[in-house]
Amino acid sequence: MQNKLAAEFFGTFWLVLGGCGSAVLAAAFPGVGIGLLGVAFAFGLTVLTMAYAVGGISGGHFNPAVSVGLATAGRFPWASVVPYVIAQVIGAIAAAGVLYVIASGKAGFVIDPAAAGAFATNGYDAHSPGGYSFTAALTTEVVMTAFFLIIILGATGKSVPAGFAPIAIGLALTLIHLISIPVTNTSVNPARSTGPALFVGGLALQQLWFFWVAPLIGGVLGGLIYKGLLSEKN
Repeated sequence: MQNKLAAEFFGTFWLVLGGCGSAVLAAAFPGVGIGLLGVAFAFGLTVLTMAYAVGGISGGHFNPAVSVGLATAGRFPWASVVPYVIAQVIGAIAAAGVLYVIASGKAGFVIDPAAAGAFATNGYDAHSPGGYSFTAALTTEVVMTAFFLIIILGATGKSVPAGFAPIAIGLALTLIHLISIPVTNTSVNPARSTGPALFVGGLALQQLWFFWVAPLIGGVLGGLIYKGLLSEKN
């Protein structure tokens, strides 16, 4: 278990540092900014690379919603969910701390808690990058997380050729970001949302509960849909 928790810590750390770091440091860099497309691919690449690096140790969850969804589908023991979630959240907070140290090394760096998407935080209504409503954000986060779980469960099934799952999962997360960055700045991962929000405070912290509840609901729905309708056992 110690090795598994370490793998989840480092995997989630890399996801937050790579994904949120690309948004904070590189998305709008003068002349060569990577933009929304680059940030989406950065998140996908973090999962793809760490799934290959440590997925064989822990399963490569890096996300509380994934752990809960896999447990719902019967692919992961419920007794291990809480330790995994704790390791994931600590990894996300540590990565956000490292990102803050890096970002604050530039003269004039400041975080505006009132700005939508500040320091790669997630939000809805006034804190949504595109000004999307609570209902739109809820629908987005639940549906995107549910499909993420369906893809994970399907890509890791016994009938699928071994070794290719990280590619499908990484590309799925890329696609999810391409769709939903304008709506919520894309969470689908409560740990990813927690790290940056703790450093921003304000509205990002007030709305953090939403980015736990919505992805967890989506994770459970994805697990139930796959188990009930798509599982190889059916």
